[in-house]
Amino acid sequence: MSQSSGRQVPEGLPDRIRHYIDGEFVDSADGATFGVLDPVTNEDYVSAAAGKKADVDRAVAAARRAFTEGPWPKLLPRERSRVLHRVADLVEARDARLAELESFDSGLPISQALGQARRAAENFRFFADLIVAQADDVYKVPGRQVNYVNRKPIGVAGLITPWNTPFMLESWKLAPALATGNTVVLKPAEFTPLSASLWAEIFSEAGLPQGVFNLVNGFGEDAGDALVKHPDVPLISFTGESGTGSLIFANAAPFLKGLSMELGGKSPAIVFADADLEAAINATIFGVFSLNGERCTAGSRILVERAVYDEFVERYAAQAKRVVVGDPRDPKTEVGALVHPEHYAKVMSYVELGKTEGRLVAGGGRPEGFPTGNYVAPTVFADVKPDARIFQEEIFGPVVAITPFDSEEEALELANNTKYGLAAYVWTNDLKRAHTFAQSVEAGMVWLNSNNVRDLRTPFGGVKASGLGHEGGYRSIDFYTDQQAVHINLGEAHNPIFGAR
Repeated sequence: MSQSSGRQVPEGLPDRIRHYIDGEFVDSADGATFGVLDPVTNEDYVSAAAGKKADVDRAVAAARRAFTEGPWPKLLPRERSRVLHRVADLVEARDARLAELESFDSGLPISQALGQARRAAENFRFFADLIVAQADDVYKVPGRQVNYVNRKPIGVAGLITPWNTPFMLESWKLAPALATGNTVVLKPAEFTPLSASLWAEIFSEAGLPQGVFNLVNGFGEDAGDALVKHPDVPLISFTGESGTGSLIFANAAPFLKGLSMELGGKSPAIVFADADLEAAINATIFGVFSLNGERCTAGSRILVERAVYDEFVERYAAQAKRVVVGDPRDPKTEVGALVHPEHYAKVMSYVELGKTEGRLVAGGGRPEGFPTGNYVAPTVFADVKPDARIFQEEIFGPVVAITPFDSEEEALELANNTKYGLAAYVWTNDLKRAHTFAQSVEAGMVWLNSNNVRDLRTPFGGVKASGLGHEGGYRSIDFYTDQQAVHINLGEAHNPIFGAR
């Protein structure tokens, strides 16, 4: 480690971050750059190439050429699988370095960043296995017809990723897109471009052909917009804020692009009186304060049955006060620094608003001992009304609203009372209630007496303002491939004859 501005930084940081196009690191066509901030000091630590339409055009041309002329789409699934397994091996071998850079760039606690790096490797390994095991449907009409499904890669996939857990979420899109034979252009979030720059070396070492992977840094309104509107990019996979998702939907519409969008959330955790209270408190503490609260599936609204409400609030607040806020590089840290001063200001504005909309029982400002940097004390508001903005709007930080309910019907009404519908968490020992509630709640994913532990074969996605489409397992294979139906006649042609004499 070396020292800069009183802050220890990782050794070997690049002096600049460039695009990666057609197998080469390149600057922007117009030479434009932007500064990347360290979230602890809020000082620029590196400059990154600021991509615009010309850079996206060049990247798409390279990806299109690799798709139409290169070997990647034509390789056997087993051959692509071997490359993806090598990618997973390389990510695993570098997990400590990846975590170090991810933590420094994003403010995530180092221990949690390490887990995200390992999950990235697992994503590649999962899809490497899945494409080899992939089986498609055959439909037979004995003696008359055989029909089968032929899957084909679609072309250039545009991947737009967020700044929270960026490396892992990039892997979640890159792995299935590449596994199915597509080529890609990745546009990472401008707040956190550091770890994305490592993919180029990893893919090259793993043997991915030139031009299959391309990376363009820059702002959403420039590079992201150009990628969405490019006529040679038939697919866009986006993870980010719901308002941006709506804009992408509109801009992609004239081109009839395939879209997969995982958007915002304001997920409820519903705690019934018969629940294991200690397990529910531990899970809901982790569910909103892990990853600095900067997670789309955070259970940021906790609905608690009146009979245990006071006890829950008291115990929850006490535990929230014990959550360790600290330097992201300290293994003991549980909540680090928020990603950027703009986001910090947004979260703090909600904290101040919450003081007028609920009863503050923990946090409420900067933690002691952190006069600078984007640090927010884990903040808990109780007695929050369902029309409060901190109940309705996504905060995306270590802030939670707790609300009581008196009946199962009221709990369901409160759970569904936002525009979002990504995840829900239900805590009860009543098996019948658990399943009936899960089927009634408006959420793409529901966890019963558990917290965000997901089998990679299951669909991931939301309803309402939380997303469009699902990825995960075979749903990802479906999104990144065209399904062509082939019909084979086994006997005489079965059609009327026109024009016969």
